[in-house]
Amino acid sequence: MSPAPVPLPETALSLTGVTVAYGGAPVVEGLTARFPAGSMTAVIGPNGAGKSTLLKAALDLIPRQSGEVRAFGQPLAQMRARIAYVPQRAAVDWDFPARVIDVVRMGLYRQTGLLGRLTPGLKSRAADCLARLGMQAFADRQIGALSGGQQQRVFLARALAQGADLMILDEPFAGVDAATEAAIIDVLHALRAEGRTVIAVHHDLSTVPAYFDRVLLMNRSLVAEGPTATTFRRPLVAEAYGSQLLTAIPA
Repeated sequence: MSPAPVPLPETALSLTGVTVAYGGAPVVEGLTARFPAGSMTAVIGPNGAGKSTLLKAALDLIPRQSGEVRAFGQPLAQMRARIAYVPQRAAVDWDFPARVIDVVRMGLYRQTGLLGRLTPGLKSRAADCLARLGMQAFADRQIGALSGGQQQRVFLARALAQGADLMILDEPFAGVDAATEAAIIDVLHALRAEGRTVIAVHHDLSTVPAYFDRVLLMNRSLVAEGPTATTFRRPLVAEAYGSQLLTAIPA
């Protein structure tokens, strides 16, 4: 009698034939990929490869020329409550007059509505998320007065407050100090251990094996995607980055 097949993990996000073009020039071309639930994936590739564009198109933040996106097996529009997005710091207006704790509480609007009142339980939840990133002492500071690394921690705390099952982050470690990077990766690894899914655009190839269990390599189109141990290999990285071969990458 043949053994029963091992069931595949649920797919948190699937992209099928995603194409994005600016001014008629393709930036992402026919990309198909699958992100299993409970995994942590680095989206890597050279500058101009379309990494950030791919994530924005997957979230309907910019239009797709073609392609389908599904989250947890359903159309994206039906699953937005299960998805949190942390944009690049450069895309945020840091002069907006808001306290740190108010920024984190913005992650709760799906529970309250834009004008709804926060219950004591929700206020406690926002404070706990801030504490999880080591930022509780800054709760009453203006967000614009913080350092870049501190701002990134606050935006991750806001995403945590949403209680999302899928976290999508665009360059979460760009321009942050070592302590902030360590704090962020600890939280992301804890989320993965809880069964959440993390997808992040990432640039530091030296930390990929330690940080991520899956990799999506791209240069406008898909080069490879899969477990880090088998996908983050020198020939595939060289295919994505051109002729550049990095000795730190396994052969």
